Amino acid sequence: MSLKTGAEAPDFELRSHRGGTVKLSDFRGKKNVVIAFHPLAFTPVCATQMCMYETDLQRFADADTAVLGVSIDAQPAKAAWAKSLGSISFDLLSDFYPHGEVARRYGVFREKDGISERAIFLLDKQGRIAWSRVYDIPQQPGNDELFAALATLSR
Repeated sequence: MSLKTGAEAPDFELRSHRGGTVKLSDFRGKKNVVIAFHPLAFTPVCATQMCMYETDLQRFADADTAVLGVSIDAQPAKAAWAKSLGSISFDLLSDFYPHGEVARRYGVFREKDGISERAIFLLDKQGRIAWSRVYDIPQQPGNDELFAALATLSR
């Protein structure tokens, strides 16, 4: 069962495709955060999803929001995938070791096949879950409902 609205988002520190690590708590008090769990790199729906975030990155920045893509793929695979997509400028994070640990803490790890659900969590600047949704694996999430949820944070 995934975490619910109002819950404090579990902190994590994961390796980025850009090198180094990203720690969620570093955003607290500074930015809203979109955590986009996706099943696997090098798959069509995941590729389209990440490219849609890249296309709308300025809109996210205007909403004072950072975007993080998270999957169980290893960091070198995430780096190669980002390059194959034409370069992704936001962080694609590796939940590789311990395998799927962050997805488990968010309640979106699929034990039966060892990947995460396709799930999006929007965190407010205090690190609380303001909105979330779990999608069917083949479903392509659009950004419209995410921007609608972000608009409620700025009221």
